[in-house]
This record gives sequence, structure tokens and C-alpha cells, in this order.
Amino acid sequence: MEETNRQKKIGGVLQRDLADVIQQELKTNNVTGIIVSVSKVKVTTDLSIAKAYISIFPAKDAKGLLEELTAIKSKLKHQLAQRTKNQLRKMPELSFYLDDSLDYIESIEKAVKGEENPIENPDLLDKRKKS
Repeated sequence: MEETNRQKKIGGVLQRDLADVIQQELKTNNVTGIIVSVSKVKVTTDLSIAKAYISIFPAKDAKGLLEELTAIKSKLKHQLAQRTKNQLRKMPELSFYLDDSLDYIESIEKAVKGEENPIENPDLLDKRKKS
């Protein structure tokens, strides 16, 4: 089912503000050397749940940082609600997902350049399969 204009607008507002809130949180906690971006926010039709897709570079720090974001989800939700109080009556529940599309693109580039050839090494194909 396609997103409505309202869902897209709310997703865009949440994406921009959530990125700002996360950057501010990283600055406050003196976390350096990590780039975090919110690549997409999808909102359900009833506007009760917002799924935020987060890209984290370098990828080796991704899982730990995603767990930390999930642990402080209520704090992030509160800060986000303060920013969007004039646009939203009720703040949707946040859930964070790791956006691994950059890793996927990098693996395709390596395959094209011949660094990792999935034809010669079929085990490389299993990296992208979802379990």
C-alpha cells in the first residue's frame, strides 16, 4: 500500500528533526568519529508508529550504536515531541532499524571491480540474504 501525502510529510518532518536530535545527543555525550544519518522514516497509516532507518558509518560501530539509540528511545521521543509539538498532536512510537544499503552498494562495487566475485565464491551471496 502506498504512503499518503500526510504520511510522507510527517515522515519528512520526523526524519529531519530526528537527525538533529541524534546529532545533538552524540555531541552531548562526546561521541566522535561516527557519522549517523536518518535515511528514511516511514509512518504507519494511523500515525502511531514511526520506523526510522538509520545509516551509521563506520559500519563496525553500527550494532552497538543502534542498541544505544533503542535504549534511549524514550528520551529521543520526548525531544522529538518538543520540536514537533506544533505539527503533531500525538508523537508516534519510534522503532529503529539499521539501513545497510551503503554496505550493499559497497559490496556491489567490489564485485564489479573484481575484488569479490560471487561467481567464483558463491558464499558471498549469502551475506545479503535475510534470515
